Amino acid sequence: MSSEPIGSYALLSDCSSAVLVSSSGSVDWLCFPRFDSPSVFGRLLGPAAGFWSIRPVGAHTSTRRYFGPTMVLETTHTTADGSVTVTDALVLGDGRRGHDLGADSPGTLLRQVSGTAGTVELDIIFCPRPDYGLTRPQLRKFDGGLLATAGSQLLALSSPVAFELEEGTARARLTLHAGDISGFALHHQPAPSGGGSDWSQADITRRLADTVQGWTSWAEMHQHYQGPWQELVAGSGRILQALTYYPTGAFVAAPTTSLPEVAGGTRNWDYRYTWIRDASMTLQALWVAACPDEAGKFFQFLATAAARQLAGGEELQIMFGVGGERELPERELVHLPGWRASSPVRVGNGAWNQRQLDVYGELLDAAATLPKYLAGLSPDTRLFLADAADAAAARWRSADHGIWEVRGEPRHYLHSKLMCWVAVDRAIGLAGILRTPERVPHWAEAREQIAASIRTEGWSPAANAYTQAYGSDDLDASALMLAIVGFLPPEDPGMRATIAAIEQRLTDPRGLVYRYRARDGFAGEEGTFLLCTFWLAQALALAGETQRARDVFERAAGFATDLGLLAEEIATDSSELLGNFPQAFSHIGLVNAAWAIRLAEEPGNGIGRRSARPEPGGTPPSS
Repeated sequence: MSSEPIGSYALLSDCSSAVLVSSSGSVDWLCFPRFDSPSVFGRLLGPAAGFWSIRPVGAHTSTRRYFGPTMVLETTHTTADGSVTVTDALVLGDGRRGHDLGADSPGTLLRQVSGTAGTVELDIIFCPRPDYGLTRPQLRKFDGGLLATAGSQLLALSSPVAFELEEGTARARLTLHAGDISGFALHHQPAPSGGGSDWSQADITRRLADTVQGWTSWAEMHQHYQGPWQELVAGSGRILQALTYYPTGAFVAAPTTSLPEVAGGTRNWDYRYTWIRDASMTLQALWVAACPDEAGKFFQFLATAAARQLAGGEELQIMFGVGGERELPERELVHLPGWRASSPVRVGNGAWNQRQLDVYGELLDAAATLPKYLAGLSPDTRLFLADAADAAAARWRSADHGIWEVRGEPRHYLHSKLMCWVAVDRAIGLAGILRTPERVPHWAEAREQIAASIRTEGWSPAANAYTQAYGSDDLDASALMLAIVGFLPPEDPGMRATIAAIEQRLTDPRGLVYRYRARDGFAGEEGTFLLCTFWLAQALALAGETQRARDVFERAAGFATDLGLLAEEIATDSSELLGNFPQAFSHIGLVNAAWAIRLAEEPGNGIGRRSARPEPGGTPPSS
């Protein structure tokens, strides 16, 4: 089984697919040509699923960093005799800059090794295992490298060294002296009609430099946040851009599948899809830390994907494939043991056909964040958004599976009711843009009904807090959204009591927040959620408790890796990172909490601000 700590991995991206590279120099996760494609290297989930390692022979130490404001990784290995630097990148489209970052990505992984001091001997093992390790490819040499053929797919490795081949694995030794440079390029392409692509050393050097320039230009054009934790916010913005699927504008929740919420447990899910649930929070984070235009493209993707369903009288689906696919059937890969024996390993996600009523609110809240983009929407899309508000008004009394996608009987979750309130509230504010003023009285009536229901049935006198579900005394971190979305003013006594209850009774000894502690039908106790901890910081900032907000923020941000990457959860017993990695939701939470704290600390803001979201239609923060 794989035992490499989740936090030891770095992310590479070309805005179509992703790579995870360990601190020891091994590519243990790569899916070509999309985030959700079957893996080519998958040792992250089991040794039989393949890897590609470049590392010194014998004892050595390693340090790493991203090169400037990019997703290009530099790892320096130092031995007793010298040092080398390995530069890893997924290649961007040639000459692509700014908004075009991700266009024409060729599906190529570059690994360039440079001798920086003395002499170092490297051990190189190339062990591709396509289709999650089910396929052992045929390897053969060509002039300039290797070809790996597996069914309808071809991998071509341009290499400056000769490999020895044995049972689908290639091995080589490479000795580098100070000043030497050797580059490798792994290309993915459809089944061959001839030989593979051969990139020269000059090609590799030029395209690596072009990829650095592409990421740098994007950062210079789009990243303008100035305020507390500026480097963390900027880094999170780049991670969110890296999790973008450029061809459609979709975002993946994470680039991996089945990294567990409980080590050795069964809470292992495929996160390589787009959730409507994440929409409004994602758009707000993009506005602060990345690019409003990417936010607009993401909104258009969601609106287009979802509109087809509502027009047919169906309920909105909660998630889609990055190409807009609707059916995401879940299956288990029984041949893989999982990370630290966390099985089953799953691909696809069975939650795709769950009922989650919060999606209506997420869509309308996202629209309210980007009103300037709505003016250019088609009449059909405007009608769809109005119909989504009508659906929320009609269905809010129904039970569902809630934001956390509990796989049990539907319940009346408070967060779901809240987001139905958000749907009609935002629709009222957008009625002029949506050109539906005649619907406002109906929406206003539904808004009052939902609000009255939340205030009476969502409150638990026993818990002295708003709780997870109607009739329940169990706390749930999603109740913090009551203030974040503007349902309750932060100075409301019930809101303050809820914040206090969560801070006191839904945290671990380190002050990190669990999403809930109620039984959910799965064995094992999951870790604390970084997103929920950032929610607490955001809610405290809204309430004017800026120092407490800062303390909570820094507790959560302190679990970022040396590269600034955040996981989904933190193990309660070991403080180890858990869950699919890196986790978009955690980076979104960081950005939005930092922005809320910045606003709260500005003179004259104080408590009582409706929410800590960006001002609709505004420009990104630059001061």
